[in-house]
Amino acid sequence: MAEQVITGYKRWLEGIGEQGVFFKNFSRNIFRGGFEWSEFVRQCYEIGYRSMMLVGITSFIMGMVLILQLRPAMLEMGAESILPKTLAVSFVREIGPVIIAIICAGKVASGIGAELGSMKVTEQIDAMEVSGANPLQYLVVTRILATSLMIPLLTVIGDAIGLFGGYLALNFTDDISFSLYFHKCIASLEFIDLFPALIKTVFFGFAIGFVGCYKGYNSNKGTESVGLAANSAVVTASLWIFVIDAVAVQITSLLFYR
Repeated sequence: MAEQVITGYKRWLEGIGEQGVFFKNFSRNIFRGGFEWSEFVRQCYEIGYRSMMLVGITSFIMGMVLILQLRPAMLEMGAESILPKTLAVSFVREIGPVIIAIICAGKVASGIGAELGSMKVTEQIDAMEVSGANPLQYLVVTRILATSLMIPLLTVIGDAIGLFGGYLALNFTDDISFSLYFHKCIASLEFIDLFPALIKTVFFGFAIGFVGCYKGYNSNKGTESVGLAANSAVVTASLWIFVIDAVAVQITSLLFYR
């Protein structure tokens, strides 16, 4: 039993070391000449545009559900007038970024892990190295930068759609105009609600891209390793999202709520 624990601990330390080396190689290749702009734009399209429908539908439903869940409690306290403010602050500050990041972790991280894992299995990455190409710059840098850019944009779009879904749900039971609803939502948001939420989505996107690329790029030979890389990428990226969110909440509380 003790030997198994020690072996697992050693593997964990080896994994951290390998991720550190992978991050160093990624950082080194960002500033090298010959950046693959065409591949970067393609990845932005694949990650951003192709995820927009899923993000929009999920955000819309979440906005409606939150209003429907909050309204009975607010009615009991006679505070139904602050429903738009409650939804806006909770959705923009916490619920929207985390839910959208989790969705993208399931879709994007698994896709990147499976794609790079299949390239590793079929020795396409080895062929790129032999031919003199730089697979890290072409495959890894473009994908990590694309996720770091597109996840914040998807979050902003998802927040807007979620608030609109909340308006439709509230308008089913309460007669509130579109302009009044969004005026209350926007008036309730402050700098400490928008800026920290947007910054942490950049780290969410980086974690999704980095984990997906690392798991796929370092997958073992064999067809089963592709599925393992995709599954491990989703689980690890989701865990990192919660860790980053917890750290971001603590930092925000120390900086803005003292």
